[in-house]
Amino acid sequence: MYIPTLDPVAVGRVIAYFRQRSGVSQEVLSGLADIGRSHLSAIERGERKPTLETFYRICTALDVKMSVVIAKLEEELEKQ
Repeated sequence: MYIPTLDPVAVGRVIAYFRQRSGVSQEVLSGLADIGRSHLSAIERGERKPTLETFYRICTALDVKMSVVIAKLEEELEKQ
């Protein structure tokens, strides 16, 4: 039985895309989102998946609606 899972590399790639588009470093974003820089780095590398709370904090810190980030993530997943 196939159980679909969310690709953590795609999640990280999309978060990194929005961070870079905003022109902020991982250090700055992690401070604004109140998460550790190493945690953010691991998320962007696809080594960890963010919880919904962490995802919300990142999106809020980037001043991007969660729905916009999810739409971009869905585009990424459709490419795979």
